[in-house]
Amino acid sequence: MTEFFADIAPVRFEGPDSTNPLAFRHYDPDEIVMGKRMEDHLRFAVAYWHSFAWEGNDPFGGQTLIRPWQPQDDMARARVKADAAFEMFDILGVPYFCWHDADIRPEAATFAESLRNFEEIIDYFLAKMESRKTRLLWGTANMFSHRRWMAGASTNPDPDVFAYAAATVKTCMDATHRMGGQNYVLWGGREGYETLLNTDMGRELDHMGRFLNMVVDYKHKIGFNGAILVEPKPQEPSKHQYDFDAATCIGFLRKYGLEGEVKLNLEQGHAILAGHSFEHEIAVAAAEGMLGSIDMNRNDYQSGWDTDQFPNNVPEVALCYYHILRAGGFTTGGTNFDAKLRRQSLDATDLIAAHVGGMDICARGLKAAAAMIEDGGLEAALRDRYARWDSDHGQGILESDLDSLFARVLAGEIAPQPRSGRQEMLENHVNRFV
Repeated sequence: MTEFFADIAPVRFEGPDSTNPLAFRHYDPDEIVMGKRMEDHLRFAVAYWHSFAWEGNDPFGGQTLIRPWQPQDDMARARVKADAAFEMFDILGVPYFCWHDADIRPEAATFAESLRNFEEIIDYFLAKMESRKTRLLWGTANMFSHRRWMAGASTNPDPDVFAYAAATVKTCMDATHRMGGQNYVLWGGREGYETLLNTDMGRELDHMGRFLNMVVDYKHKIGFNGAILVEPKPQEPSKHQYDFDAATCIGFLRKYGLEGEVKLNLEQGHAILAGHSFEHEIAVAAAEGMLGSIDMNRNDYQSGWDTDQFPNNVPEVALCYYHILRAGGFTTGGTNFDAKLRRQSLDATDLIAAHVGGMDICARGLKAAAAMIEDGGLEAALRDRYARWDSDHGQGILESDLDSLFARVLAGEIAPQPRSGRQEMLENHVNRFV
């Protein structure tokens, strides 16, 4: 064990009556929910960037989290960070983790040197994975932090930056493939604009579409069997990002012929910033057959930015998993905790406790969602509300034309009478389970 986690034992399921802050009260990996192990439903992953690369800074203050592997500027410290990370995966018993390239290797003076650092740490990861169950849910490239990306990556006005982004993604896809990753994610953190005064939006969107087609072509070239996912977010850091929300991304994918190749990685905090609920974004993606994976977190509803807090609201989480289960559940995707400690939560114990709490909240939400599905009340209400569309009368309306429908309405043959949506009754029904 590293010094960082030396006094923390593996987390175990102790049941709802446990008062141990470092024990699962609701997450039992082997509990069967709708015919499947809970671990296999939820497919938890730890985010390397928030748990091990973030230093506790915010827009108004610098580092508060002092870790043994900081400063993160050489390979020795990168290996110490990896040691600590895999120890935490063991303590939590998580099946997956996720990374950006910049999280796991120090930036060097040249691309070639950075690549050597990256490949060395991937080898180090693979050696650790040989004796562990934890696998890679997805890899991705950080193309938003370094100053080279300040005007975007694939949407940059400089073609050399586009080429540099392509080279970066290739290396990350190669590593994800080597590690048996389930997915590869692209989040366009600066694929957008700060002002339209210096932005050719049509050109930038075309370049972004071309870039994503290159990614898909390369996936097939190397035989990567995982899913390619894009992650919506409306703003921050860019004033307006092109991947605003699920519906915007789906329209973009259809425009560039990618709807059969690319799915979505959805984040709760990003949904809130877009003015949506998380269940809305999941339902939109599911309706289009493009639900891939989720980043589970929450925002502070009094703050106007992406605070990336651990989830703590069972009713919200339950409705998210309700729509995921209705869509058939995850295939290559899972539940990645794209969440970070608060700046005042300094200790290793805090990091473990945050994940334990998040995993328990998700377990409670999953069980509530499964119970709602097994009860069937919401499905019955939905079928009843739309039942007339399945009748000969409803189908006849769909197959008609404006002139015919006008004549029937004018003759009084069709005279609609409003029916209650019963929202309060349905909300009360949900509250029986959460």
